[in-house]
Amino acid sequence: MSRIGKLPISLPKGVTVTVIDNVVTVKGPKGELSQEINPIITVAQEDDQIVVTRPNDEKESRAMHGLYRSLIHNMVVGVSEGYSKKLELVGVGYRVSNNGNLLEFALGYTHNIHMMLPPEIKVETKSERNQNPLLMLESCDKQLIGQICAKIRSFRKPEPYKGKGIKFVGEVIRRKAGKSAGAK
Repeated sequence: MSRIGKLPISLPKGVTVTVIDNVVTVKGPKGELSQEINPIITVAQEDDQIVVTRPNDEKESRAMHGLYRSLIHNMVVGVSEGYSKKLELVGVGYRVSNNGNLLEFALGYTHNIHMMLPPEIKVETKSERNQNPLLMLESCDKQLIGQICAKIRSFRKPEPYKGKGIKFVGEVIRRKAGKSAGAK
């Protein structure tokens, strides 16, 4: 049995799950998410728990078992607690501002980068004197918020020599010595 797949998913108060035609829909105080699942995997609700089972021990069904259990668990946590990510802009002159869900980045290029976020994501920017600008994202969809963070990070990845770029708060950038360290 899959170690992850066999664990039941407990439902917190205020969260409801419905399964109709291989589509699992989870509703909670933070929003509503749905996920289509493979027909070989069965999802059942027993009391205040969700149980994911598979019919046999074939390689494909074993792989799907843990995957769909994790996806459903992420949806339950998302609609009850939500997910948040904090990004930090490290570099002289790097700025971010938001107007609703429209982000504007100044990252040292000749032009500013504009990015429209989906309505499911709540965004907040914070710029304080003598501190790096912060970008806080919040959503109930773990996959969507991760994808948006990866896209934002791709505008200016952290580089190993000066540590400039867009990084997660608390992330440690592995630094390299410059060319002067190797010279005689």
